Amino acid sequence: MVLETLNPLHYNITSLVPDTMPVATVPILILMCFLFLMWNHEETSSIPGPGYCMGIGPLISHGRFLWMGVGNACNYYNKTYGEFVRVWISGEETFIISK
Repeated sequence: MVLETLNPLHYNITSLVPDTMPVATVPILILMCFLFLMWNHEETSSIPGPGYCMGIGPLISHGRFLWMGVGNACNYYNKTYGEFVRVWISGEETFIISK
């Protein structure tokens, strides 16, 4: 009888998981959502250009420079946003100034 109480297979661990799972996951999910919102928060810039949009804007901007070339991409952004534009090249914020 003593050996049965000391046997770890005697206890049913799986019965505890469904009871504690919702209690543990709700604070973790709230914390992850809060951290995600803080990570994606950005201050709006007064300089025109494509938006950041959770990192998609820099990828599109960099892809446009690779696909169109520097000259054509600069002309595109100048026609779209004006003569002073903020874009991202290789993950770095870059300003295009032209007239």
